[in-house]
Amino acid sequence: MPTGPELSDNYLHRNTRLAVQGFASEIGTATATAGAATCNDLFCIVTSEALTTAQNAKYTLTLTNSKVAVGDFVQVTLANGTNSAATPIIQTSTVTANTVTIVVANKHDSAVALNGTLVFYVQVVKAL
Repeated sequence: MPTGPELSDNYLHRNTRLAVQGFASEIGTATATAGAATCNDLFCIVTSEALTTAQNAKYTLTLTNSKVAVGDFVQVTLANGTNSAATPIIQTSTVTANTVTIVVANKHDSAVALNGTLVFYVQVVKAL
């Protein structure tokens, strides 16, 4: 029989609680415009607008999400969409009521700018 954290009583109770409260949903998608996007799901895939962020400059994405609350844990993973240059890294992510603010810095070691879109994979883990 499988064991581990995915089958623990706390994990099963948490998932049941989320389903009962109406938080269980599909993966949402959004496309940012002028650094802002809306996705009201616990799992979101957000594509930025085409970026030309220079070396050592920053891009800020403000994600509005009605399921995010203060105290929730939000995990953000970054990938290249159409971007094929530079070195984008997540510098900070800040959670407030209904909003996740993500700051990405271009940390390329020479003067290379971003040249396309970035994709953000956002997972909201509700506080218990």
